[in-house]
Amino acid sequence: MDLNTVAEVISPAEVGQWRPGDAWLGGGTALFAEPRPHLTRLLDLTAAGWPALTETPYGLEIAATCTIAELAASGHDIVEKCCHAFLASFKIWNVATVGGNLCAALPAGPMIAMGAALDGTCLIQGPDGERTVAVKDFVTGEGTTVLRDGELLRSVHLPAEAFTAVTAYRQGSLHAHGRSGVLLIGRRDAEGGLTLTVTAATERPFVLVFPAAPSEEQLQVALAERIPDGAYLDDVHGLPSWRRHMTRLYAEQIRRELRP
Repeated sequence: MDLNTVAEVISPAEVGQWRPGDAWLGGGTALFAEPRPHLTRLLDLTAAGWPALTETPYGLEIAATCTIAELAASGHDIVEKCCHAFLASFKIWNVATVGGNLCAALPAGPMIAMGAALDGTCLIQGPDGERTVAVKDFVTGEGTTVLRDGELLRSVHLPAEAFTAVTAYRQGSLHAHGRSGVLLIGRRDAEGGLTLTVTAATERPFVLVFPAAPSEEQLQVALAERIPDGAYLDDVHGLPSWRRHMTRLYAEQIRRELRP
């Protein structure tokens, strides 16, 4: 979609250049998806030259401008599965960015699920300096994040311990090529505990941590107590009752798959 109120594109852009009416430009697949008449200028981050992926003994650093295609080619199984949750064409994969998916804060955003499930942290840069926020806390609701005026998402860090753990993945949609209505990722730690991340079904990520492997009853009670019924979405991609049912079904499948 044309943003016909935009009169200027600044490339490359820097944090200190932001002013009211600006928007950060990454891949643009979300930015250009709907009218944004309040925008007058775009600040291009793709020209910043950030390395897409930096892998160290401490984990994986993913630049906000890293494309989905670059991330999917990194060779990590759970990461590739999350990339395929887009159900998007190669054209989108080669343009859409990890940072854009997080900042759009759509419940079905698979980069949100990946980051939250793997204990990811967001590096945020802004006029007042840098700060870090856990991915699970970055998205606060449908379409909303913790970003303040003038701030940008610089990168996401996935720690090696979580990144290399044993994981299980479940994704459900109302039809074969539909947007995710439910997306769950389970992670088993070295001591046998379980971390279960629920996204797509809910307005924001919910991360449930069990220090020891839970029983079926413990898992279902935790889901009922820690995810309010009102947190389940109600839209064309699924009714709340269906999303809640599939969340509990997939959670039990993941629990059994990851049992020590």
